Formats: sequence, C-alpha cells, structure tokens
Amino acid sequence: MSRVRVDEDIRPLSEFRAGVASFVKQIHETRRPVVLTQRGRGVAVLVDVHEYERMQERLEILEELYKAEEQIASGDGIAHEDAKNRILSRLAP
Repeated sequence: MSRVRVDEDIRPLSEFRAGVASFVKQIHETRRPVVLTQRGRGVAVLVDVHEYERMQERLEILEELYKAEEQIASGDGIAHEDAKNRILSRLAP
C-alpha cells in the first residue's frame, strides 16, 4: 500500500459525504488510503478492498510469528534439525 499524501489524502468528512463516488475512484486509482477528519481530527481511514485483504493477510502472518516466538520463549519449540528430520521422514516413500 502506498503511503498517505498529506496534501491529497486527508480530507474532511463533509467533503466525503458530498462526493463518495470520487473518493472511491481516487482510492481505487491511487491505491492510497484516504484519512477522513471531523473537526480537524482523524476519524476513519478508507482503503481499497484488495489492500485491506493484503493487510489482513500480513497481520495473520505476524500474529503467527508472535505466537511462535512466545512458544519458543516458553520452551515449547523444537530444534531446527529435529523439525527438518520430522518433515523429511514424512516425505520419504
């Protein structure tokens, strides 16, 4: 996902209400999120649906990595060589 361009991608909620279609078009074309503000404060971020799905997938991977790190730290992991041998033994005919 591209980074937010402050001069183009931060817009007031009132502007969004008046031109929803143009916002959707901008997001689709630029692949950049749009930050909506209300009274000068950020209230929502609009992203392209494909970008949102990619973010969710990345988040799931990160959560799995954190979980694995916690398991290793608590002694629940196995040595690399042991894991490799287990997998290779299952693949052998």
